[in-house]
Amino acid sequence: MTTDPEPDGVRLQKVIAAAGIASRRASEQLIAEGRVEVNGRIVTEMGRRVDPETDRVRVDGARIPPPRRHMYLVLNKPRGVVSTMDDPEGRPTLSDYLPRTKLRLFHVGRLDTDTEGLILLTNDGEFAHRMAHPSYQVPKTYLAEVEGMLDNTVLRRLEKGVTLDDGPVRPDNVKLVQRTETRSLLAITLHEGRNRIVRRMMDSVGHPVRRLSRTAIGPVRLIDRGAGQLAVGASRELTRDELGALLDLVDM
Repeated sequence: MTTDPEPDGVRLQKVIAAAGIASRRASEQLIAEGRVEVNGRIVTEMGRRVDPETDRVRVDGARIPPPRRHMYLVLNKPRGVVSTMDDPEGRPTLSDYLPRTKLRLFHVGRLDTDTEGLILLTNDGEFAHRMAHPSYQVPKTYLAEVEGMLDNTVLRRLEKGVTLDDGPVRPDNVKLVQRTETRSLLAITLHEGRNRIVRRMMDSVGHPVRRLSRTAIGPVRLIDRGAGQLAVGASRELTRDELGALLDLVDM
């Protein structure tokens, strides 16, 4: 269902229904119950018209993205794949794992060739720029398998932050998942994306990374309650809720 342009905007219940939230009648009920916001204010009148391109509409606090003019994909990049769309050396690239499209997609940020996991691709330049910009502090979570048994002293040191050759880094969160005498598994959340930062952090505390995977970018997760687990090498479009949350994170 599409929203037809009208001189003074589109009826709010029509925008909600077009987003697939509820039927037109059920959307009116949501408005009447005070569960809908427009630009931060609760709206209860039925005649309210909005611009779906610029007004920020929320239902039960969840952002409804504007009608999609761009493509937003998430790929579970396999280990050994170069984070480019083509490679003069003939190595496997991101484009080898994407659906065929005439759109010119580009990746948002990078993953090392030896690092697997989530990477976003889009043809929305402003979205890509903001997602990659450090000022928006989009959190990213990594699952790192490292050498040796991580003791609690090292964990506390990581939590407090370490200093690398290009400056200090303090993770948002460090969680020990598993440890044995020869290896440890930990989840690390950061809001910055300096080159090989997780590997360099772990090198600095004497526990080199054996294997590394990015498991989350903001609200986008490798294992999603609604979408299930994204298989290695598979891609999918961002859900409405994921895209809405990311647009909020980067103030779009």
